[in-house]
Amino acid sequence: MAASGPGDSYDAKSGKGPLAQRIDPTREKLTPAQLQFMQQVQLAQWQKTLPQRRTRNIVTGLGIGALVLAIYGYTFYSVSQERFLDELEDEAKAARARALERASGP
Repeated sequence: MAASGPGDSYDAKSGKGPLAQRIDPTREKLTPAQLQFMQQVQLAQWQKTLPQRRTRNIVTGLGIGALVLAIYGYTFYSVSQERFLDELEDEAKAARARALERASGP
């Protein structure tokens, strides 16, 4: 029996076929037909995964948008609950009134 390699046929026992051999098109001399075929295969693979990627992108965008709106809404809610500025203004008015009473008093 010969040793198995990348060009062997389908193996019935493992249920696996031969794997594609990785090449670097910049280092190896490829014909224009081979380069065009590689581009066609890459485009087909990209188009095959496009709907799944689009769905994931939409879900991610909606999640990020919901988070931003939640933070924005919570910020407005918490600021509307704070009354310390009103208390400071009331104290400032009282202080001004006391200062006027002292100035016009005796």
